[in-house]
Amino acid sequence: MKRVESILLKLVIIQFVFLIIAQWLILYTPLSPYLGKIYEYEGVSKQEKTKTIETIVDR
Repeated sequence: MKRVESILLKLVIIQFVFLIIAQWLILYTPLSPYLGKIYEYEGVSKQEKTKTIETIVDR
């Protein structure tokens, strides 16, 4: 069990390091304008209001 715990701990640490590196790449490098385009593809940067239609379904 100790071996599995040590492997999981190492994987968590490695994943955390890669998360920090990815955040740094997105925020503080010349690559950020190219990586920032991802938000446009996802559609989270636009604050468009969409029409919502409320419906009532009786059963």
